[in-house]
Amino acid sequence: MMFSSSLSSSLHCFPPPSPTFQNLKNNDRLIHNFNTPLELKQLHARLIKTNTPLSILPLTKVAFVCALSPSFSYAHQIFSHLLEIPQTSIWNSCLIRFAEGDCPSNALLLFYQMRLFDVLPDTFTCSFVLKACLKLSDVVNGKIIHGLFQKLGFGSNLFLQNMILNLYGLCGEMGDAMLLFEKMPQRDAVTWNIVIAQLVKRGDIDGAYGFFLRMPNKNVRSWTSMISGFVQCGKPNEAIDLFMKLEDEAVRPNEVTVVSVLAACADLGDLDLGRSVHEYSTKSGFKRNVHVCNTLIDMYVKCGCLENARRVFYEMEERTVVSWSAMIAGLAMHGQAEEALCLFSEMIKLGVKPNGVTFIGLLHACSHMGLIDEGRRFFASMTADYGVIPQIEHYGCVVDLFSRAGLLEEAHEFILSMPIKPNGVVWGALLGGCKVHKNIDLAEEAIKRLSELDPLNDGYYVVISNIYAEAERWEDAARVRKLMKDRGVKKTSGWSSITVNGVVHEFVAGDQTHPQAEDICKIWDKLLVKMKRRGYAPKTSVVLLDMEEKEKEKFLYRHSEKLAVVFGLMTTPEGTPIRIMKNLRVCEDCHAALKIISGIVSREIIVRDRNRFHCFRDGQCSCRDFW
Repeated sequence: MMFSSSLSSSLHCFPPPSPTFQNLKNNDRLIHNFNTPLELKQLHARLIKTNTPLSILPLTKVAFVCALSPSFSYAHQIFSHLLEIPQTSIWNSCLIRFAEGDCPSNALLLFYQMRLFDVLPDTFTCSFVLKACLKLSDVVNGKIIHGLFQKLGFGSNLFLQNMILNLYGLCGEMGDAMLLFEKMPQRDAVTWNIVIAQLVKRGDIDGAYGFFLRMPNKNVRSWTSMISGFVQCGKPNEAIDLFMKLEDEAVRPNEVTVVSVLAACADLGDLDLGRSVHEYSTKSGFKRNVHVCNTLIDMYVKCGCLENARRVFYEMEERTVVSWSAMIAGLAMHGQAEEALCLFSEMIKLGVKPNGVTFIGLLHACSHMGLIDEGRRFFASMTADYGVIPQIEHYGCVVDLFSRAGLLEEAHEFILSMPIKPNGVVWGALLGGCKVHKNIDLAEEAIKRLSELDPLNDGYYVVISNIYAEAERWEDAARVRKLMKDRGVKKTSGWSSITVNGVVHEFVAGDQTHPQAEDICKIWDKLLVKMKRRGYAPKTSVVLLDMEEKEKEKFLYRHSEKLAVVFGLMTTPEGTPIRIMKNLRVCEDCHAALKIISGIVSREIIVRDRNRFHCFRDGQCSCRDFW
């Protein structure tokens, strides 16, 4: 009561400044040195005692100190007496600090305090509270704000409409978002981009593309959202087609666009476009963008250009753990295990802390090159030395490591002792090892688990069928094929592709549909004579069909990767590398054949199969084995 009466009397009488007031004014520290409502009231009392007007108080700080306390009414009374204009702007300054701070829920608490005391919201008030709702993914309070600003006549405010549209989309309320979108009296590029981005985020790429086509004035963000959306949904061809249209529209790509297109190039192995985008990014000044450089490394690695990936890596002014991990993984994919381990040592010396992805690359390196002891040490040290908790991918790498090395019993025991439930990839790694090392008993155990975890994956049925066929257990092999048919599982057809002058040429086994199929066969026959002189003998054991040996040989000669390599020899300049993409694993016979061919033609042949890269040069392969 004393404060209330003192406040009332002091606010209605403004005497001329006294010497005491001048001294207080000069002592700015005292005026601003309050951090609680109690300290504010003590300062208030001092101002009354020294006959100093309250207008000297820093009103924004008064609001901030009292905002979330029972003293809100006290600050409200001060503002009501001091201000001729609404006090909303002062409280807004608190709202924005709360909304952008570590505890955005405070903005909501303050907002409801303001409503309780009839502080009239303005458009800024609504935007700050909606910002807090976005950070909290709070659609309930968002709907309350939406109703409030409609009632206050702010419904035509496009900025607020876009914020609530974004909130609905972010919180998964796409029905409300679509309803709001259709009812909006006006829309801008932001409006359309919000809808497209939210649909992409939910995997509705067709719906997003429909809105993209309807959008009247597309900007670079619109194009980028759709390109990245296609990449995320596993449609890199569509992403690249859209990028080409973007260029036709003379829209200038930004860093995010570049990253998305490079990711699509990596998926497709489109080296020509990847190089072109790299050149554009350099000219555009994106060379310092770490994210762009990291994606460039990944693109060159997946396109089989390890040297280019190295160049990008070592030219980077700043490297993150992602940069190091991408390079280590790339070296592992290309069979350069020793270099991968050396790079890891350099990374540790420079004080870069590895993460889970780093160790996946290291374990892959050890697995592909048979470095059993090193793999064990890395798996143990990732938690003991670096605090990285193994995930399912790490366990899968260790199973793969043991299985490749023929340590099948140890791999099986490792799976059974895992603290997390093994998935199809883990059991699949064991199954692959069983095929190579001809362990039927463990293969049957693995396929039993896989039929429960991933019953529609054709690859697992094919492997167990091949294991039975190699053991001449034809009835079991036939039983597996019948099981596939009964379950509606179809065997994935193998194909290989090569890009020549920007055109992708795709081949399947025994392909006679290519316009140059006859020439390809003639050149293969001539090449085969030279191969046999160098010791090539067809490995007909990989043909698990009941046919004569001669027929098996002919079948092997028409494998898709062989056709693609011969086509590459016909259509690319001498001395240039031949780059092949294959959707399945390279078979043992093709692996042996391509090694010999690389020595005959003095060309580097790079084959990217489902698991790794095989770099054939001078009669050798970068990988320890074909698997």
